[in-house]
Amino acid sequence: MNFSYQNQTAIHFGQGQIAKLAKSIDKQHKVLLAYGGGSIKSNGVYQQVLTALKDHAIVEFSGIEPNPSYETTMKAVELVKEENVDFILAVGGGSVVDGCKFIAAAAKFDGEPWDILAKNAPVNAAIPLGVVLTLPATGSESNSFAVVSKLSTKDKFAFGSPYVHPLFAVLDPDVMKSLPDRQLTNGIVDAFVHIMEQYLTYSVNAKVQDRFAEGLLLTLIEEGPKVFSANDDEVRANVMWSATMALNGLIGAGVPQDWSTHGIGHEITALYGLDHAQTLAIILPRMMSEMRKEKQDKLVQYAARIWGITEGDIDKKIDQAIEKTESFFHAVGMKTRFADYNLNEEVVDALVAQLERHNQTAMGERQAVTLERSKRIIRASL
Repeated sequence: MNFSYQNQTAIHFGQGQIAKLAKSIDKQHKVLLAYGGGSIKSNGVYQQVLTALKDHAIVEFSGIEPNPSYETTMKAVELVKEENVDFILAVGGGSVVDGCKFIAAAAKFDGEPWDILAKNAPVNAAIPLGVVLTLPATGSESNSFAVVSKLSTKDKFAFGSPYVHPLFAVLDPDVMKSLPDRQLTNGIVDAFVHIMEQYLTYSVNAKVQDRFAEGLLLTLIEEGPKVFSANDDEVRANVMWSATMALNGLIGAGVPQDWSTHGIGHEITALYGLDHAQTLAIILPRMMSEMRKEKQDKLVQYAARIWGITEGDIDKKIDQAIEKTESFFHAVGMKTRFADYNLNEEVVDALVAQLERHNQTAMGERQAVTLERSKRIIRASL
């Protein structure tokens, strides 16, 4: 398939790279230093950032939630305007980065900023931003997309614009040393499913993209379980880089993409507050099973190349590949059923109603994930 690919984000990868901030942001800028709940103050990242920016004018904003909210980010927009901020530095994981992307766009938007999310209003300008990544997961540090929720209405929408593509990202694997297991688990699963949304569709003979995707999947399978016990810099580095490569546009260039697992997952988070990656692990195995005919060729390829499954008929190969996928999620500490979170039959109709309300009635690479199929997938995931 034809494609145009460009990625403007300068990556500063490795130990001690936070110091690069001093030269990455012009001293003439007034910087909004935005972060989440404050963990960066206990793991040393905050002090490293302040040291690097000792000659810069800084305004701080904290409290960007996991699954960043419109309500919180709009408070930051007010601060940006009051203080005449002209550069944003997101210090955190994907939620902080996503929140900062929306802040950057909303601060320059002429009109009601919610329209960026709810009505796909075009973004024609944004405050430039950079990232210090503290949690490898979403790939948001080097792409043009973000997801923001509105708490008051339980809506969760994505938007994208080249204007919010980070100018640089600092990736220091050392920050992973202080992450709790839950965040490590979320990051590994999130990256894995990002790859699957771009890989597990139908073949267009894009051998380079397929092999890149498979290499990333194999790396996460090999290294992911090790991050919880091994004090190994190389393990952390490989997982962090895999998460960035999973969604920086490279493996998705020139191939069809799915994103229906994410479509359902976003609604689960909006209604029930589960972590984003938790929702993906619940839905993906059942999505794979439901869509086995449409995805047959790539599922068989996935079974053979990732899990070494070459024996048996097609359905047996696919079933085994799905089982292996779910077992991998369990191996990194991720649960894969609604019941694991004390959610039962009542979620089915509620989630289907949300999907219908948000016009998510024909999802996937061929728009074949209808409401009826989504309902079957959700029920099978109980």
